[in-house]
Amino acid sequence: MKHLFTPPGELALSTVMAMRPLLAFDFDGTLAPIVARPDDARVSSAIAQQLRQLAHLCPVAIVTGRSVADVAPRLGFEPHYVVGNHGAEDPLDTTPPHASPSLDALRMRLAAAGPVLAAAGVSIEDKRYSLALHYRLARDRDAAQAAIDSLLHTIEPGLATFGGKCVVNVVDTLAPDKGDAVVRLVERSSSAAAVFVGDDVNDESVFVRAPAHWLTVRIGRDDPRSRAAYFLDGHAEVALFLGMMLNVLSAQ
Repeated sequence: MKHLFTPPGELALSTVMAMRPLLAFDFDGTLAPIVARPDDARVSSAIAQQLRQLAHLCPVAIVTGRSVADVAPRLGFEPHYVVGNHGAEDPLDTTPPHASPSLDALRMRLAAAGPVLAAAGVSIEDKRYSLALHYRLARDRDAAQAAIDSLLHTIEPGLATFGGKCVVNVVDTLAPDKGDAVVRLVERSSSAAAVFVGDDVNDESVFVRAPAHWLTVRIGRDDPRSRAAYFLDGHAEVALFLGMMLNVLSAQ
C-alpha cells in the first residue's frame, strides 16, 4: 500500500474521478470514528456536508456491517444506496434474502450462554442477517475474547466468523459480502468504476475484488497484508480525502 497523499495516489484519484465513479464507504472507523459505545457513533456535520456535496456529483453508497436501520440515522445525509450486514442486507435487491437456519441455531446457543457472556463483558448484537459479539467495554478484554472463542470453537455448519475492532462477527457463508455488494452497486448505478474506503477485515473482500481501475483505500497502515491499493493514516485524514475528491471534480 502507498499513502494516498503522494503523487501516484493523487494521479490515481484524478484518473478514477474522471469516470464519475461510485463512491462507497464503510461507516465505523471510516466515516465515523471508533467510539467506546457503538450507539454513540455519528458522522460529523463537516463530513456529512462533504458527502452531501459529493452525492450531487457521483453516486454515493454506504456499505457497512451495521444494519441499514441502525446506520441510516447516523449519517447526516442521504446517500443513494445503503447496504448493511457486511453486504447481506440490500433494501433495493428484489431477490429474497438468504434464510439461515444455522444462524437461528446459534441464536439459541447464545441465549443459553447469555449470563456467562454478560459476566465477561460481552454484549450480543442480533442484526437479523448477522450476529456481532462486542467486548470493547469488557474490563478484561482477553477474558472476554476467551469466552467468545470458547463458545464459537465449534460453529454451526454454514457459518463463518471474523474479527474486528473489539468485536467478533458471525455471518452465513452463502450470504453476499461487501465485495459482492460493491460490485452489484457499480452495476446498478451504471458506473464505470468505484472508489471504496474501509478500515477493517470485512472490507478486504472489496479490496480483493476490485479491478485495477478502481481506487481502494484503507484507513490505517496497520495491516501489511491488506489488499487495498492506498491508505490514509487514520480517520482524521478522511475529511482531507473527501475535500480532495471535491476539488478534483470541480476542476474536471
